[in-house]
Amino acid sequence: MITFLSGGTGTPKLLRGARMELPDPQIGVVVNTAEDLWISGNHLSPDIDTVMYLFSGDLNTDTWWGMKDDTFATHEEAKKLGVEEFIRIGDRDRAVHIARGELLRRGLSLSGATEQLCRAMGIGARIFPMSDAEVRTLIRSGTTTMHFQEYWVKNRGNVPVDEVIRSPASPVDAGDPALTLIGESSAVVIGPSNPITSILPILECRGVRELLEERFVVAVSPFIGDAPVSGPAGELMKARGFEPNSRAVHGIYDPLVDLFVQDIRDPVTVPGALRFDTLMTGPEKSRDLARFILNEIRSRGMAV
Repeated sequence: MITFLSGGTGTPKLLRGARMELPDPQIGVVVNTAEDLWISGNHLSPDIDTVMYLFSGDLNTDTWWGMKDDTFATHEEAKKLGVEEFIRIGDRDRAVHIARGELLRRGLSLSGATEQLCRAMGIGARIFPMSDAEVRTLIRSGTTTMHFQEYWVKNRGNVPVDEVIRSPASPVDAGDPALTLIGESSAVVIGPSNPITSILPILECRGVRELLEERFVVAVSPFIGDAPVSGPAGELMKARGFEPNSRAVHGIYDPLVDLFVQDIRDPVTVPGALRFDTLMTGPEKSRDLARFILNEIRSRGMAV
């Protein structure tokens, strides 16, 4: 089994390619949940949903969030009635949020709720949240502190980022299913997701780093030069005191990473890194990158 650490859209694009090379039951995914929130009484877990919808065949791959061909009647009607939802939620997407919220209110852990939803969707991969504890990524802009979703969706990232805050400040325990998944894997792949908001929350969970030290770990940089392939990773890296480039990403993950992959166009040099085309502009590009990574894992004697 190969397990991926996932958040945002970068790793899901790599997972799209991995599914062309591996049967779903041989793929595990530990997902960032520091961007989760309750909205209109329902539980939104955007990074888990993106991965679930990818494996169920429902993902809108034009946007890489939400369900394809979804409708928005409930959102529009709620808006008419004065309900302020800064996230535009589709009707089928909302049904998943309702179901997850109900499972959590009944006492299931987030891991248990995710497992039940995956089973209902007929998903063969093993998908689990990084933790069953609530974790939030907050953005401080001047005197205002906001949830990451408010920063990125409501404000479209158009406010200065003075600080990235994780709440609670002390690390939480990783979920037992997530730790089991990593422990049973022959290798772990950190996809080209935002290091600050998608990957570090996973690495900060107690128990994760210790297990990764015992695994073969591959990481893919989300940067080409000083710009991320997509999203606000550059601004968030700077807010955390890092340069926005592949060298800094490698430093964040070091010494966990055994193999680091950069884009062939990246002008920044990372000693020992491998080069490949990491711009996954379509399914075949995703497959090429996934095949390259899997072949590198196989060449080091690990079963895939």
